[in-house]
Amino acid sequence: MAQPTRPTPPHHTSAWDDHPEPLSLDTAPLPEYGSGSLADLLPTLAAGMGVPGMSAAIPELTPADRACVFLIDGLGWEQLRAHPEEAPFMTSLLASSRGGTGRPLTAGYPATTATSLASVGTGLPPGAHGLPGYTVRNPDTGELMNQLRWQPWTQPEAWQPYPTIFELAHRAGVHAAQVSSPAFENTPLTKVALSGGTFFGRLTGEERMDFAAEQLAAADRALVYTYYAEVDGSGHRYGVDSDTWRGQLMYVDRLVQRLAEQLPPRSALYVTADHGMLDVPFDEQHRIDFDEDWELKAGVALLGGEGRARHVYAVPGAAGDVLACWREVLGEQFWVASREEAIAAGWFGPRIDERVHGRIGDVVAAARDDVLLIASQREPNESQMVGNHGSMTPAEQLVPLLEVRS
Repeated sequence: MAQPTRPTPPHHTSAWDDHPEPLSLDTAPLPEYGSGSLADLLPTLAAGMGVPGMSAAIPELTPADRACVFLIDGLGWEQLRAHPEEAPFMTSLLASSRGGTGRPLTAGYPATTATSLASVGTGLPPGAHGLPGYTVRNPDTGELMNQLRWQPWTQPEAWQPYPTIFELAHRAGVHAAQVSSPAFENTPLTKVALSGGTFFGRLTGEERMDFAAEQLAAADRALVYTYYAEVDGSGHRYGVDSDTWRGQLMYVDRLVQRLAEQLPPRSALYVTADHGMLDVPFDEQHRIDFDEDWELKAGVALLGGEGRARHVYAVPGAAGDVLACWREVLGEQFWVASREEAIAAGWFGPRIDERVHGRIGDVVAAARDDVLLIASQREPNESQMVGNHGSMTPAEQLVPLLEVRS
């Protein structure tokens, strides 16, 4: 029986890629590990407070006795810059007014929440902290593990054994606190990525801003983290060009201003995000269905990651054939690398811990165009999301770093 004809892929160029097709791995815009990534933020702030072992990887950030990081889930640099009317306060920070500065950081690969939160909290890139994707294979069990939902259960300390920056700061006598939704207090992801000091659960955004300001004032040296999730949630459900998403941006802009206006003396507020996002059209050209594609499924034992950042685990002996097939089928729209190539290129950072090596796919595929590799049967909910992220394009990879000082 003849196989259906594959739709002609759309061809787009990104701000980071002016190279002709087919894509070469050296055109992938690598995260700025060690100088301008999310993993560099907390070590820089902790170094300014005198925490032992920390270094200022972002030297333009002036030390402050009290520092608060407000992480807005899903608010990319490009999305913020595209909506000045909805975010007037944060937009003012882009122009270095109100005593602040604004610049982008890179999230790290993949640009996804579990990976980025671990990078923020540990100060380590994904190849070291070991959360290198939305879902990855556990080499000890052979199962896919969802690192956001922590399913199936895996011992947190074994999966991510490094102390967080909050733990190190607390040991050094810095007042460390996390102010977030009560639902996150006891999750494994919080434990491995953001624990240390004291967790304070507050339901509303306003309560979190007010309490974060109180925690900054609670000691001469303080490191505080607070978080808001629904910019990301509205983007996934409705898209980053929706009225709902714009409404969330307006709301979170007011939260940033509320916190900035309450900063105690000798404080710095840093507003950032875990990733950006882009909307992907609902048609077969832009959404390639792995579950319906006989070529892409051949030789694949497990499909991990997410639609724009896939980990592909081959059946024994088939990794080379899977790599060749994926490059043939997707190579004009995705950067497709073997595990060894992705590691050597530095996608996951300058080093890969031994325990992390087998979590990375035999084949790693990162989207360049506005496309998704969905799995309609295996991942029905994820396959229906409007807004998506994960790869290395500017829309996903660049996140804001906005500063307000008192």
